[in-house]
Order: sequence, then C-alpha cells, then structure tokens
Amino acid sequence: MTGDLSPIDRAKFVAAKRAVDYVEDGMRVGLGTGSTAAWMVRCLGEQVRDGGMKIKGVPTSTRTADLARQVGIEVISLDEAKWLDVTIDGADEYDTNLNLIKGGGGALLQEKIVATASDMMIVIADVSKQVETLGAFPLPIEVIPFGWQTTKALVEETLVSMDVLGNNVTLRLNGDVPFITDEGNYILDLHLNRIGNARQFALVINQIPGVVENGLFIDICDVVVIGYGDGRVEVRDINAGTMEEDRIDFVESDNLFMDLTD
Repeated sequence: MTGDLSPIDRAKFVAAKRAVDYVEDGMRVGLGTGSTAAWMVRCLGEQVRDGGMKIKGVPTSTRTADLARQVGIEVISLDEAKWLDVTIDGADEYDTNLNLIKGGGGALLQEKIVATASDMMIVIADVSKQVETLGAFPLPIEVIPFGWQTTKALVEETLVSMDVLGNNVTLRLNGDVPFITDEGNYILDLHLNRIGNARQFALVINQIPGVVENGLFIDICDVVVIGYGDGRVEVRDINAGTMEEDRIDFVESDNLFMDLTD
C-alpha cells in the first residue's frame, strides 16, 4: 500500500504516476530500467489492466521486460516498433539543462538507443538526483570484454587532459566476477567528481577503441518529473521552458506495489 512507503519511495511513486499521464492509448513506449522506472511500469500496468489502455512497450533491459509482461503490458522489440512516441526512464543525476548521467543499473546502452529512438524522453526522479554539475555519481561506460584492461588504460590516459576532478577508473563487479551487461559487455565506472564539459567528454570518450557507449545523455531528455516525499511533483519541460507544480494523492492500493523491491 502506498501509504506505507518510505519518503524516497513515495517520491519515486508520485513522479512515476505523474509521468504516465504523457502516455496515450495506442502509443509505443520505451520502458526504462531501475527502481524508479519500475514504479512507472507498474503504474502503466495498472492503466492497461484497469483503464483498458493499449500500448506496446519496448523495454531497456531483460529485468524491465519481465516486469512489463508480469503487469500485462505487451512487449515488443525496438526493431518491431522502429520508432517510439515516448520513453520514460530514471536517471542517476540530472542538471539544470536536463543532461543526465545514467547507467547505475548497467543498462545504459539499451537505454540510450531506446531514448534516442523516441519523439520524447521523460525522466522521473527524486530531488536528490539534481546537481549543479554532473559527475558526483560515477560515470559508467560500457566496454567490450576483449582487451578491456587496455581500454581502461586508454581511458585513464585520456582523463588526464579532460576537465574533470577525479580520474579513478574501476571495473564494475558482480560479487568477485565482472558485471556483465545484457549485451555481454563490461562496465567501467569513472569516478570523476565533476565533469566540466559533459558534451565534449561524451564525444572524446566514445572515440576510444573498445568503448561501446557512455552514460552521459546530452540533449536527449525533454522533460523531468521530480517527485517529493509529501506527494508534490514538479514537471520541468526544457523545450517549453516551463515548470509546473502538481500533487499526487496517495490512495490505498491493492497488491500492485506491495512486492516491488529494487
């Protein structure tokens, strides 16, 4: 029941609940990955089940695909959809220009492909993810396993000439073995503390052989929906230059959200 949620989960829930207002019957929707996106998938499932809404969902990870099917959303591939009306996803950080760091959950490659193939990207987040300058959250980059240590050394060498505060690069682990993405790749986490020029950084880092993609989402997000623990929601639209405030009332729900853990 949503009344029993912690403030941080309430914030995620109300942001997700508000964001699904952008989804209309018949749309092809990119479904993000992570704890906040999972709330959104549940909210969409509720509309499909109770509201009779018909949508086609393109998930950004196997985790999201499983959850979407579980709540009754029809799942199709991006190749089947070809183009999407909207993608809704979380973010690890966002700045005032709605540039993002994503990839804390390791799904950044599929997330970026899906978001870029959409007419609109909406990010749902709690206010703790807002930063003046990107970089406090470690920046993930996806690298192919072949020669990954060489790739890591090249990345470290490149960081010396970039406008960043830190230069520690670590291989993401799953227990004591490398974390493997849905595409069979590794993740390097770049502990930069501050990224002076995110646009330039994204371009430069992607030139390194072995780097598949980075977790900087520049000029991709259109709207951010920020949730608060008291039920308030802020909607910032970067294209319209607007910010609206809203409030989502908590209602006693059935088991839709009871078993959601992430």
